[in-house]
Amino acid sequence: MTFMHWLEGDTSTEEVVNGAIHLKDVVWKFITDGEMWSAFLFVILKIAIIFIITRIFIRVINKIIDKSMQQKGDNGRFRLNTRRLTTVGELLKNVTNIVFNFILIMLVLSQMGINLGPLIAGAGMLGLAVGFGAQSLVKDVITGFFIIFEDQFAVGDVIQTGIFKGTVEMIGLRTTRLVSWKGEVYILPNGSITTVTNFSMSNALAVVDVPMKAERSLEEAVGLVKQAIRGIEESNAQVLNIPDVLGVQSMTTSEYIVRVVAECMPNTAAVVERDIHNNIKKALEDVEYRQAVLETSVTLEKEDYEEGKGGEKDGA
Repeated sequence: MTFMHWLEGDTSTEEVVNGAIHLKDVVWKFITDGEMWSAFLFVILKIAIIFIITRIFIRVINKIIDKSMQQKGDNGRFRLNTRRLTTVGELLKNVTNIVFNFILIMLVLSQMGINLGPLIAGAGMLGLAVGFGAQSLVKDVITGFFIIFEDQFAVGDVIQTGIFKGTVEMIGLRTTRLVSWKGEVYILPNGSITTVTNFSMSNALAVVDVPMKAERSLEEAVGLVKQAIRGIEESNAQVLNIPDVLGVQSMTTSEYIVRVVAECMPNTAAVVERDIHNNIKKALEDVEYRQAVLETSVTLEKEDYEEGKGGEKDGA
């Protein structure tokens, strides 16, 4: 302004020269201020250290995530989707990068002397508003993460949660899709899955109760059942061991129940039970048929004997 005033004739040449000298002194003092430059360099050094430490933490955590995903894929069951593990790993890496970069920015701004109180307060209010508005979504996503990490169930498993039972067709970060044996499709938010019964994680136990008439002896009934299920573990690959005939499970005055149990592959109990039922039914039918044939044969022989005896009397 002094130079402009000088051009307009409002300021003398001496005042302009003095102003220029003062400006030069200010600039020179700024350039030669060792304490200020030392503080500035110290701040730059601290920012560089914070940046390096942040990058190291991000790289270490990313390696831990990769190793965890690899172990989960190697040790998990064969139905576990490897691409889903990769996707979750990348999501975790992105979350890690976002969190650590946010912390890095906050620390850098703090080193630059910026008051972070209002900024953090505003971010907290924004996060609180988003949390209240999308709490169910956040719950679904977090539950989806834990379902995948803990391998609670996988695609292809038969599970039951609440009143819903079916085969897992898809596991997402927000929803899980089940298909019942009737073809009904259930789409469940992951946050609603609180308890799960997984029928595909361990071997099943097929239990068959065979009613027998009280007239049939226990020894005969047990022998008949054992004969009927003999070799079923070889003909049916889903049966793991030779079925056990436990004996009488319950009884009334007209019949008693013989129980048969067989260890089988996961989620195959119903199929194995039907196979055992079929074999025992065929064995019972064969026994009844042989008894009927025997009774018919005895009746015919008796009739022939009586007819022959009657003919002898007539001839006499």
